[in-house]
Amino acid sequence: MKNKGWQVTLAGTGINLALGVLYTWSIFKKEISESIQQGGVFNWDLSSVNDPYAVACLTFALTMVVAGKCQDRFGPRVTAILGGLLVGAGFLIISQTAAYWGWIIGFGVLAGAGIGFGYSSATPPALRWFPSAKTGLIAGIVVSGFGLAPVYIAPLSAYMTGQFGLQTTMMILGLGFTVVVCSLAMFISNPPAGYTVNEPVSAKTAPVQDFSSSQLLKESKFYILWVIYFIGAGAGLMVIGSVAGMAKQSMGSMAFMAVSIMAVGNAGGRIVAGILSDRIGRVNTLFTMLIFQAVLMFSAIPLLGGNDASAVALIVLATFIGFNYGTNLSLFPTFAKGLWGAKNFGTNYGMLFTAWGAGAFVLVRVAEVLKSSSGSFTSSFTVAGGLLVFSALLTFMLREKKEVGTLNAAHAS
Repeated sequence: MKNKGWQVTLAGTGINLALGVLYTWSIFKKEISESIQQGGVFNWDLSSVNDPYAVACLTFALTMVVAGKCQDRFGPRVTAILGGLLVGAGFLIISQTAAYWGWIIGFGVLAGAGIGFGYSSATPPALRWFPSAKTGLIAGIVVSGFGLAPVYIAPLSAYMTGQFGLQTTMMILGLGFTVVVCSLAMFISNPPAGYTVNEPVSAKTAPVQDFSSSQLLKESKFYILWVIYFIGAGAGLMVIGSVAGMAKQSMGSMAFMAVSIMAVGNAGGRIVAGILSDRIGRVNTLFTMLIFQAVLMFSAIPLLGGNDASAVALIVLATFIGFNYGTNLSLFPTFAKGLWGAKNFGTNYGMLFTAWGAGAFVLVRVAEVLKSSSGSFTSSFTVAGGLLVFSALLTFMLREKKEVGTLNAAHAS
């Protein structure tokens, strides 16, 4: 059974490695922007070039609620296969059209929904096979695949778009990801009925109540975490979605390297945060990462705010911003399981994950508008840094309630 848990974990990581194509949008965005500027087949408004990505993020997040219910009711295997088929259908559509609405529907709606179903099928079953002391580690490993995906997809996409063009590349990627996701889905399953995890003596605490979705909406901590997730994820995605464009000035055709290197930081942040949360606590880890991210955003203003950023400064800052962004994707699943139980984990985390999509949709769009109006990323970094400081302060509300509960229990005893 222990080996089965690791099999599910690795299969989920593999699925996320395929679905992480979302983080390479800046590569596709660069190709579309150049086509618009050169009068090519993409006849869009330049300010709307990020729209398919923003819609995909929003659809991804909203689909997580439906996919979570599907995962809880029908199991992760069916959910993953649906995800693979939806991604394939979406990429097939965008491989046949350069129309704005075709890409909104294909990449934004269908591929975004497919990523939501696939992503939802990966983490919940893996966590159910392991004790609570390993929740952070396992969540970090599984979601690291999603963050690490650009390491190979970015250079592969850059090469294929140069050889075959953007739309043929979309067809090849779509077919490949569908086969990979549907194949790995065969290795994913929830533990059998009656399966129990042997918790270490030091980790044994009072059982966590299994919250239903209606109970979850009555929890103040849900709304606090939602706002923090909205800011933490949205601020990171503002940079991730534009890093190839920022890198083009200083790195030219090698701009995809910035995306790949940042992906290593993104994946590393997920694993490191998972391990730290198991050791120093979720709230302490979250506060630390949010403050670090805010410092990086403010540091980026003099280094990357203009159009003459150095390649070294861009890569270093983008890597650490990616690292801190990645911490969100391993910390918030652990919050969901630790606070609201494992029984309805898929649905409950799906509801919390809507913050990720809303943050991406709103803040990515805000960043694009600020960039178009000012000509630099200075305003975007300023807004993101301020919001991150605010979200770090919100973590004290989580800590304060926990501490008050502990203090009251001590007095009662």
